[in-house]
Amino acid sequence: MASPPNPTIMSSASSSSSSVHEEGGGGGGGTHPHPQPADTQTKRPRLHSRKSSGTIIVPREHPRVELKEGDEVFDEDDARAMSPRRSSQDLEKMSEDAKVQLNEHAKILQKSLLEIFNRIEAVKEEHDKLDSNNKFLQKYIGDLMSTSKITATGAAGGRKK
Repeated sequence: MASPPNPTIMSSASSSSSSVHEEGGGGGGGTHPHPQPADTQTKRPRLHSRKSSGTIIVPREHPRVELKEGDEVFDEDDARAMSPRRSSQDLEKMSEDAKVQLNEHAKILQKSLLEIFNRIEAVKEEHDKLDSNNKFLQKYIGDLMSTSKITATGAAGGRKK
């Protein structure tokens, strides 16, 4: 039976070629294409030593589903403790300012929409006026053409006699 590989021989690198080279070496050090001294390499803290900044999952049946103000306690080096917090008065003022800005923006949009509507109505009226003038001119030209045909045939008929 095959035994599991020795953890001191296997590398934590993701490439399969590095583990092949290390198994043959037997020393556990392996060969790295660019070896770096350990003291110059910066390291992140291990995952278990870092505090999660994610949400806390609470069952729906729990008596305190939502946290009250001041319930959360952060370490002094936690970024959430260092960030400034807004008071409820600040939030209400920001909310009122946002509502005022939104109302002003809505009024400006309504005014511009009304101007566009009025311009459309003016263009429609101008179009209707031009259309009626066009029909009048077409009728007038048609009448002139028929009158000129009548006079032309009448004048030509008078000469033939």
